[in-house]
Amino acid sequence: MSLVLTLVASTTHQPLTNRHIGEVQRLLGLYQIQPTCAPVWLAPQQAVDLGISAKPDGKAITHLREFLDRFAIDVFVVPIENRRKKLLLADMDSTIVQGETLDALAAYGGVQEQVAAITKRVMEGEVDFADALRERVHLLKGLDVGSLQKTADALQINPGALQLVKTMRKNGAACILISGGFTFFTQVVAERLGFTYHYGNVLKITENRLEGAVEEPILDQSSKLELLLKNMHEYKLKPADVLAIGDGANDIPMLKAAGLGIGYHPKSVVAEAVPNVILHGNLTAVLFAQGYTINDIGVKNA
Repeated sequence: MSLVLTLVASTTHQPLTNRHIGEVQRLLGLYQIQPTCAPVWLAPQQAVDLGISAKPDGKAITHLREFLDRFAIDVFVVPIENRRKKLLLADMDSTIVQGETLDALAAYGGVQEQVAAITKRVMEGEVDFADALRERVHLLKGLDVGSLQKTADALQINPGALQLVKTMRKNGAACILISGGFTFFTQVVAERLGFTYHYGNVLKITENRLEGAVEEPILDQSSKLELLLKNMHEYKLKPADVLAIGDGANDIPMLKAAGLGIGYHPKSVVAEAVPNVILHGNLTAVLFAQGYTINDIGVKNA
């Protein structure tokens, strides 16, 4: 299997240089991994491909990251075959949008601190997702639905999200937004960024107030995996054609099932579960990991 190692510098930090490339190649040599071709720049001083002779093991990747972290450079290792994916499944909260929409909504009910504390434990995989969602939504009982719109209006899209969706759609990929959050928000974000479809949980509402409950069954980590497999089947694709991205514990099953699973500024449990993670950069790094060049990415961010 032909492999490529991609280095991506954060645009807000120092640029990627030949010195970085040379040191990466030296470190790989310590693990008997050799270059198979000259470096190919995807974006000047920002992203470069290095063909490599073998897949780095966990120790080698850790060694590379210890060197690259000080320069805010991310590293990805992917097969060259089927590199540009035909199906994207993206988590919403803290991946496509900044922060957690449920935590933001809870601020209007005066229970943000309580809800956020539970959310943090959920994202690290310390508590059951469905039970924790029911508990958090119960704390919102009686909240006016106007708070949903206020929360939606305040949503901030993460840098690179629009480029990611638009570039992949332009190149024929289906892009699915999939969230353990709520359809009220997934619909807004999907329409704003141009996702093909969106999935989420549905809040129960009576007389313009939240009932403090969510419709069953709850969309959780198992549901995300099932939806990945469902869409893969519908589009007649193989796992190698699929890319998934997320940040929390409930994303791990779909990240591991996809041909390319990427943790985006991931919680520790995610960083331990998948080899490809974005620790420093924005979502355009997902495009560089697929071999897109700066000329392919022509859309301004939201």
